[in-house]
Parts: sequence; structure tokens; C-alpha cells
Amino acid sequence: MHVISQKPLRAFWKTHPDAEKPLRGWLQKAEQGDWETFDNVRAVFGRRVDRVGKYSVFDIGGNKYRLIAAIHFNRRKVFVRHVLTHADYDRGKWKE
Repeated sequence: MHVISQKPLRAFWKTHPDAEKPLRGWLQKAEQGDWETFDNVRAVFGRRVDRVGKYSVFDIGGNKYRLIAAIHFNRRKVFVRHVLTHADYDRGKWKE
């Protein structure tokens, strides 16, 4: 899969250094993925990914962070929309 873009990942781990290793792990798995359906994503990430509306929400760093992505299976692209702390995710402003 082609991940667009890595910039929000790097920006997030600059302010949350403990997120760098798990975000890099997520990135590696996403780039190596060849997903056709959400079930394929779930096969890789297990219960650490859920669908919320049109987005896939990944638990990062032991459920400390959330990565929200739009996956376009037909185009083989993963669009990173947000990387948030769990608390920011729970506030729900990302849905606006």
C-alpha cells in the first residue's frame, strides 16, 4: 500500500517521542500490505483496528494513541488523516 503522507506521523512523534517506534512499525506494516478489504487489514492488525464510519482507526502504542486513516483499497492508498492521543481522539473533534 502507498501511505500518504508520512509527514503527520513524523510531526506527531516529534512531540510524543514514545510514539515513534510504534508508528514506524505501523508504517512498515501498512507499506508492506496488499489489502483488498477491511478484513485484510484486520488480519494484519487484529483487534488494534476498527472501522469508524469511512475511516479505519488504529490503536498505536498500547492503546495510548490513535491513527485515523482513509483506506482506498481500489487505489492501494492509505491516507493518514489524524494521529492523536487517546484523550484527543475521545473528544471527537476529528470527526468534524
